Amino acid sequence: MMMDHSSEPTRHAAQRNDATSEDRGARSLRIEVADEPNPQDERVAELMAHTIDVPALATAVQQQAAADAADILEDLDDERAAELLELMDNKSAAAVLTEMETPLARIVVMDLLDEDKAERIASILCLMAPDDAVELLRIVDSSSSEKILSFVPLQVATGLRNLLGYDPETAGGVMTTDYRTLRDHAPLAQAIEQLRQQQMPEEQRILPVVDNENRLVGLFRIRDLLFNDPSGIIEDSMKCTVHAVRPETDREEVARQFGRYDFSMLPVVDGQDRLLGVITIDDVLETLREEQTEDVQKLVGAGREEAVYSSVVDKMRGRLPWLIASLIFMIPAAYVVLEFEGLIKELALLAVLMPVSAALAGNAGHQALAVTLRGLVLDEVRRGRVWPLLRRELTVGLLAGIGLGSLVGLAVWALSSVVPGASVQLGIVALCAMTLSMTVGTLAGTSIPLVMHKVGADPAQASAIILIMITDAVAFLSLLGISFALHMWLIGYPSQ
Repeated sequence: MMMDHSSEPTRHAAQRNDATSEDRGARSLRIEVADEPNPQDERVAELMAHTIDVPALATAVQQQAAADAADILEDLDDERAAELLELMDNKSAAAVLTEMETPLARIVVMDLLDEDKAERIASILCLMAPDDAVELLRIVDSSSSEKILSFVPLQVATGLRNLLGYDPETAGGVMTTDYRTLRDHAPLAQAIEQLRQQQMPEEQRILPVVDNENRLVGLFRIRDLLFNDPSGIIEDSMKCTVHAVRPETDREEVARQFGRYDFSMLPVVDGQDRLLGVITIDDVLETLREEQTEDVQKLVGAGREEAVYSSVVDKMRGRLPWLIASLIFMIPAAYVVLEFEGLIKELALLAVLMPVSAALAGNAGHQALAVTLRGLVLDEVRRGRVWPLLRRELTVGLLAGIGLGSLVGLAVWALSSVVPGASVQLGIVALCAMTLSMTVGTLAGTSIPLVMHKVGADPAQASAIILIMITDAVAFLSLLGISFALHMWLIGYPSQ
């Protein structure tokens, strides 16, 4: 027996095509090359180039691929995009909203809500995959989502509310309930017949097998239906070793398991092994894309959920706290410069070397930071190999510092005949200072994410801001400190 766990109404497969041979011969093959415009795209471009006839544009956009149609709505102003979506049929509108950038989708939905179109949104919602529907509900406020759900059939609304209850950063937050299952004692022949009658989700190639209490007991590959005796039962042909995750498992860990074991589907079960949903490879790819962008943004202190088209309020809410933190973190570097103000006035060339030293140390630190973060994300950093990693990065920083410091020192020496204050002695000071600052920068870039990971904090969260504080302070202090310590040597041997 096959069970449909979709939160949508059951969808039946289309009838078989009874076209005659003559009808088949009348069909023509059409190949669309990815980098060449198709007639639908050309028609939409023509309409967009002139005064926009929204009803005509809606008709043309509906014939486009969903991703291309989403691009068109994103190019329009908010009011016209909402008007265009309202004129589209529900199925096309559902596909387009799924593909749109989250902030723009939210604007369109909120515009429709302002026009009392909650019932229309609910109709669109029912045609979306449950995980996509939940993502749409999450981008609006709770009162708006409840208003939409009030127009959704009770069974569907209950399923969506259950999914909304999971943290979006967990397996439960990315799983879908749009899947099919098999009963362990069902005959294979019955399963085959039901597969023919019911429309399967496109990405589902493996069917979870459950018992009468919905406990997960195995997995069954659809292709095995071709090679097994249809008189047998599912239990005799299913795979009994099943990998599954709990709903509270972090979604990054889920993505790592997909990559490590080449899963195409992963069931989500509760403490009693009852099946709650499944995670597909499509869900994981979306998770990886979101995690990558979040990590990059958190690295520099931008809001983790900020997108290109986020509102000014959302952008400021995400950025301002870390800009203030960045200002505070720059105090040590500014204090170092203030303490050596007299020395800088006496050796003006130090003011030129300071940003060079800080930039080199910062770049070295960011290189180490990026590599270490990648290692943590991919679970490549082993607990027993942290010290060898630190020693290796320390060596790299030291060698890079000696190499680049030597180049800067030679440049200072070469300028000694034309630039006041430049000398061999100052070149040696620059070499020593940059060797020290780049070594410390590389070590800091490796250590910061490791320490944050050790204490349970997000390694990507503003690591770059902390690193800049360290590298700038160390670069300024090493250059000015060594120059101050060797002040008489530098002044006593002026350049010729």
